[in-house]
Amino acid sequence: MHDLQARRLVPALLLLVLSGAAPAQVSTQPLPEPPPPDLAPRDSARQTGIVTFGQPGQQQFIVRSFEPDPGASAAYRISFEALDTDGDGFLGRAEAAAHPILHGEFAAVDVDGDGRLDRRELAGWLR
Repeated sequence: MHDLQARRLVPALLLLVLSGAAPAQVSTQPLPEPPPPDLAPRDSARQTGIVTFGQPGQQQFIVRSFEPDPGASAAYRISFEALDTDGDGFLGRAEAAAHPILHGEFAAVDVDGDGRLDRRELAGWLR
């Protein structure tokens, strides 16, 4: 059976070569390197932390944190008195809804989980 297949394949290959058709050639090129991300902090940014992950002698990862951009931190400024509409000295979820960013981060800021924010809980969030 293999002899029959070989007898059919040889004339087909011979016809291909004589006709001048060449087998397709594929060339590949590596993808271009993407530009490196701009990880450099602003000149005015103060580094607030650094953590290194990994074992000595192996690949290590360094994570640095910097103070937020002053323009971005404006979104985290609030007037406690203006949001404390009932004057009880706390901000409930309904009162925090007036400030979309605070409302979205309410659960993270509510450290004691009592459903309301006091000035102490907001101290690290506010600037």
